[in-house]
Amino acid sequence: MDGKEALAFAESNNFEMVDLKFMDFIGTWQHFTIPNYELDEDSFEEGYGFDGSSIRGWQPIHASDMLVIPDPDTAVMDPFIKRPTLSLICNIVDPITKEAYSRDPRNIARKAEAYLKSTGIADTAFFGPELEFFILDDVRYSTGPDHGYYFLDSVEGIWNSGRDEKPNLGYKQRYKEGYFPVPPADSLHDLRDEMVRVMTQVGLKIGAQHHEVATAGQSEIDLRFDTLVKVADALQWYKYVVKNVARKAGKTVTFMPKPVFSDNGSGMHTHQSLWKDGKPLFAGDEYGGLSKMALWYIGGVLKHAKALCAFSNPTTNSYKRLVPGYEAPVNIAYSSRNRSASIRIPMYSASPKAKRLEFRTPDPACNGYLSFASQLMAGLDGIQNKIDPGQPLDKDIYALSPEELSGVPTTPRSLEESLKMLEQDHEFLLKGDVFTIDVIEKWIEYKIEAEVNQINLRPHPHEFFLYFDC
Repeated sequence: MDGKEALAFAESNNFEMVDLKFMDFIGTWQHFTIPNYELDEDSFEEGYGFDGSSIRGWQPIHASDMLVIPDPDTAVMDPFIKRPTLSLICNIVDPITKEAYSRDPRNIARKAEAYLKSTGIADTAFFGPELEFFILDDVRYSTGPDHGYYFLDSVEGIWNSGRDEKPNLGYKQRYKEGYFPVPPADSLHDLRDEMVRVMTQVGLKIGAQHHEVATAGQSEIDLRFDTLVKVADALQWYKYVVKNVARKAGKTVTFMPKPVFSDNGSGMHTHQSLWKDGKPLFAGDEYGGLSKMALWYIGGVLKHAKALCAFSNPTTNSYKRLVPGYEAPVNIAYSSRNRSASIRIPMYSASPKAKRLEFRTPDPACNGYLSFASQLMAGLDGIQNKIDPGQPLDKDIYALSPEELSGVPTTPRSLEESLKMLEQDHEFLLKGDVFTIDVIEKWIEYKIEAEVNQINLRPHPHEFFLYFDC
């Protein structure tokens, strides 16, 4: 869709307003809105100005002017705004040089796709994320010099099995028993159906929806695979739709990786494959029905996995999920069918078109543009350098003895450790100018100052339980 077609689409829907959406550096959609008469064909080249110094991790105050350039191919009608509103996802450019902004996550993802084509290895990278999230009924949290707490609640939470709900109808999900129950135990089926309906309305392709393992309303809706930038765009629409549909129903949603202690956290298993000239490149006669290229790609992801965590698991809370011995795959290994490995080769279908790998470590708190782009760059580095992934680990990793596990590397234990690994291992990201040094340095600086240090400075509520009487 070009600018003229986007305008015709908007006019056919009697649009009154235009919502301009873009991704901040960390991973949250931002927006501002203009009336319909402010949009014309030139707008898709000239863009609109805004203050870049007010966006996290972007411009200093003395060089704050930036431009958003709407991408006409992203035109849809916003399903939640009262007045008919055209929604456009935008790219960020410098108003003076007109160059794409280096810290715009969408631009980084676009450069990753361009770099892939320039290598001649493939022309298309497909990604398919499976997002997990919690649908909750009440959330309260506060922090200050004299206090720090959170409370969350869900009508499905097993801790409410004895609460007087006048009446309490039971059907609370027991810890780790929320996977695939039918209603009435699954009380959120209709709500997830409505989420899927609205996602489809804005052009998303959905594979399946279901209740997930944890108590307290953990759910999953699977995005169908698409090309890198398109699926990262879809990821933002996904979060936008889920949160707003839940809010209309009087509920709330969190994509925090580990909001509930003692039960499963939320991951974002990420399926990926390379294609060229319409043909899949990952099918072959090697282990798991893979090609040599696919194994080298796996080798690259495994080699750089610790650095990748800085983008795929980018919060301090992410590492409450990545704990050895629990449900998340922390051991850096690959296997067919084995869900305890960080990379799994799905074996549902023998079709070459279905042959792919599933990176199971990432979580849904990530910035999709950066997470997918960094994984692609790691995989390409593996292909370019023919990195051997080693032997597959086909045993249940959780059942291995300490001696057997001693040779299996693990993901970092904290965000701080991930950022240190990124600082040491990022050359593969700089190829093709996809990621730039200023992006790597700013990401590390922001995460340390705004997140790691802020958590480290504050007493934890459980520390009072452990140490108050010391």
